[in-house]
Formats: sequence, C-alpha cells, structure tokens
Amino acid sequence: MERIGRAGRCPAGSQEPPSRRQLLRLGALAVPALAAPPLLTGCGSAAGTGGGDVGDVLRVSQPGDAKTMDPHKQGDMVSMNVLINIFDTLTARGADDRLRPGLATDWKATSPTTWRFRLRRGVTFHNGEVCDARAVKSSIERVLDPATKSPIVELRYVREVTVVDRYTVEVHTEIHDPILPEKLSLFGGAVVPPRYLAEVGERGFAQHPVGTGPFRYVEWRRDHEMRMRAFGKHWRGRPGVSELVFTPAPDASSSLAALQSGGVDLVTGLTPDAAEQLEGYTGVKVDNDTGIRTAYLSLNTLERGPLRDRRVRQALNHAVDVPLLIKAVLGGRAAEVPAMIPRGAFGFDGSVKPFERSVTTARKLLADAGYPQGFTTTLTASNVDANVAEALSGLLARAGVHAKVSLLDPGTYSQRLTSDNHGALGPMYLAASTVWTMDGSSMLQSNVRSDRRQSRWHSDEADRLIDVEEQSVDPERRRAAFSDLQRLVRTEAPFVPLFQYDNVYARNQRPRWHPGAAGILAMGDAEVAS
Repeated sequence: MERIGRAGRCPAGSQEPPSRRQLLRLGALAVPALAAPPLLTGCGSAAGTGGGDVGDVLRVSQPGDAKTMDPHKQGDMVSMNVLINIFDTLTARGADDRLRPGLATDWKATSPTTWRFRLRRGVTFHNGEVCDARAVKSSIERVLDPATKSPIVELRYVREVTVVDRYTVEVHTEIHDPILPEKLSLFGGAVVPPRYLAEVGERGFAQHPVGTGPFRYVEWRRDHEMRMRAFGKHWRGRPGVSELVFTPAPDASSSLAALQSGGVDLVTGLTPDAAEQLEGYTGVKVDNDTGIRTAYLSLNTLERGPLRDRRVRQALNHAVDVPLLIKAVLGGRAAEVPAMIPRGAFGFDGSVKPFERSVTTARKLLADAGYPQGFTTTLTASNVDANVAEALSGLLARAGVHAKVSLLDPGTYSQRLTSDNHGALGPMYLAASTVWTMDGSSMLQSNVRSDRRQSRWHSDEADRLIDVEEQSVDPERRRAAFSDLQRLVRTEAPFVPLFQYDNVYARNQRPRWHPGAAGILAMGDAEVAS
C-alpha cells in the first residue's frame, strides 16, 4: 500500500491525509495484510476442493458455507449463492442487471394490490414433478407461513396467492408493492416442489433438495464442499459445465493458495487486501467489477448521549474521509456513496453531494454541541471488516472522537444485527447491505422507518417518505420521495454513508463467467476452458 505522509498522529485540525498504517494505528490496532506470496507457492490443493476433478468441472470458493439447503429457511447471500443454482426463481436478473423472465415469462399489475404472473410451460423439477401455478402458490405461502420460520422479509406485504389457471398466478398484497417482481428474483421467489416436500418432509427436503435450477444436488459435506451436477432438461438448456463445486473458505489465504495449485478455479468475496497481494502472479487474474453492496455506519440516535445531537452526527460525517479510506484501505476498489442509496439502484440522486471532509469542521461542530474535547464511544463490526473498522476509528480520532473497535465473529454479529434490540451492537456499528433488487427501498427498508427492526432514528417525515416510495404506483413519485429521503438523511445524519464495494474475484485461466452488480454466483451460463 502507498504511504502518504509520515507516521504518527496528525496534529489537531491537520488536513494532512494519513496512510493506511497511520489510520490503523490511530484506531489502536495494525491488522496485518494477507501473507499471500509464501502461501501461493504451495503445490497441494486445499482439502475438499476436489483437486482431482478434470474436464468441465467448475470449482468455486466463497467466504462461508450455506446455512441450509432449504431456500425458504435462509436469508443470507452466501447461502443464496449456492441455492440459486439448484432453484429457479419467478424472475431473474442478468449480468446486465436488468430484470428478466425466470419461471415467469411475463408479469403485470392488474390492480394496485394484484400482480399477475404467467408461468413458463414445460418446466419440471429435478424429480420430474411439474412446476406449475400450484407449486408457485404453495412456495410463496410456505415463506409466509409462521410455522416455516422463514427469515425472508421481502414479501411482508403479500396477503395471498391465487391460481388463475395451471400456468397463471396472482399475488395479492395488502398495499401496492411496486417492486414485487424484483423481490421475486431471489430468496422469496424460489419455487419448490409441493408433492416431493409433502413426501419427504422439511428435514428430508433440506437433506436432499429438489428444484428446477440448472444444477441438481449431489452432496453437501458441511464446512467442506457442496457438489452439484448439470440438469440436462433445464428450460434454458444444459449448463455450460457438467459439475459445480462450492467450497467455503473463511481464510482467504488458503483459498488463494488452492487457486494457484489448481484446487479451485474461482475465488469470490475477496477483500481488497487479499486482491492486492495477488496482482502480477502467474496464472492468477484478479477481476474488478462495479458492485452494489453498500457500507455505512449506523448511529443510535435513540439513546442518551452525544449521538442524539444532530451536530455530533454531522461532525462524524465530516471527520470520516471516505475517498481517503477507499484509496488507502480498499486499494481504490469501491465508490463513495453520498446518502445511503448506491449508484445503479433506482432512486439514486446524483445531485445529493457527500459531506465536505474536514477535521476542522468536525471539531467545530463537536465544540458547538458541547464536546470541545471530543468524546469516547464504541464502534462494533464483524471481524471480517476489521481493517475498515480500525481505519474508521483512526479517522474519527483525528477529530477527537475516540471510538474503541469491538470485533465480533460473523455469527454473533448477524444475530445481534437482526435482533429486536436496537442497541445490541452499541452506539455505532459498521454494516453493509447488498441491494440485490437494484432499488433504493432495499437499502432503506429495515434501517429508516421507525417501526423496522434496524431503525435507530425516528422521523415522521422519513416515515412518510418511506411509505411513498414503498407504496406508490407512479415511478416518478417514488423517485421524488427517494430524492427527498436522501436530502433528509444528509441533513439529519443518522448514518455515516461510506461506499459501495467493487466485486473482486480471483481466477485461473479456466472460468468464463461475468457477474452482475449484486455479485450473485449464478453459474448456469458459466463455462470453463478445456
């Protein structure tokens, strides 16, 4: 990494940009970079990667393992990356990020509270069961059934599903949901076979899942590998590879070693640190694509303390030099986000500008709010985001805000994030959301409206604007509500918007595949060089 200026703490109010190392030192912890060069000289493949496979087998690693093989009982992207290859969804999104037909060939809103979907004919599940309107109805109702205990929240407005004929269904909502087709492109849009599910039960289904997707389930050894084979009767034609293998790799260094030795073909979910270490290695190519996963700091404005004061929250936004953070810690592999909604998502307003980055302004605002010496707080993050969290702590320290970083394992972090306790992650936490619907509501739905589980800011005006953008039939009215929301967020500063990550992958010479902005690992179109 480049080093900007000299080591040591910057004087109060100094505008001299610190280096990555300085940022981490200011945050009280220097996190070592990945020791890639020695690891990449190994000659053996990582355990469970299927290093003996030959031919058109594609081997993919990602940072974690799926939680379950039941698509309706998971709500995380790591699980969905695997399951999207076994289960088709009603709609889909291509590498060009446009919504396209999936199991539904077309759809339209026939009333403000009814969406009609016409289904593709001739589609069968892997066991031969026909995929029809009854399967779609039972699948959506299964997500909504409290007994399923599904964590999927996108279908909250769905009231019921009715069968019009064998290949037509209507989804009825309590209020108008303008992006219901987008919401059915992942998670809640996965269709499962009702007859097979009834025969084997939920446990049997999770042990041997059956979908209509381009690949059939073969074997899952938890925390080791997930193996599937091409489904020759898929409605889009046979996939480009005969076998697809997923391996979890929480330790990026081991997966990168396996990449050079031939144990895996494609390493996904790379941090910028890991990617930088790979530049220039023979046989390894690092791909950088614009992503939509958006990082931010959530500030608890509801508890007593400094963060209840708008001036303090604005000071934090002035203090966090996002462009410097992107350059010094992320190697330039991200783009600044001015007001929570990322570029590429519906509702983004380019006229809303980021805060001016100024330690002097931050210190003045803190003094005006009664904190001339700053204050001490806690910044909570998952340990996979340790470098970013420590750098943020370093940037805040320059303005006198001493944020002690509290790192949690990903499981504990996730449980606290999705709990009903708004203070479970402390006064300030680092989070990121993948806006896979490509609509601003996906970024704001859980974070802003006062009655949502991750909301830590109560504003009647924000609630009103959320209702407009979530329920309006008119796209331009939605767009205007999003613009007003971003301006309100900029003024009230209940968050510190940060950046949208690039999707970073490392691969050998075999894979031929390109993702969309959400980075979904749908491999039906992937090919491998012979």
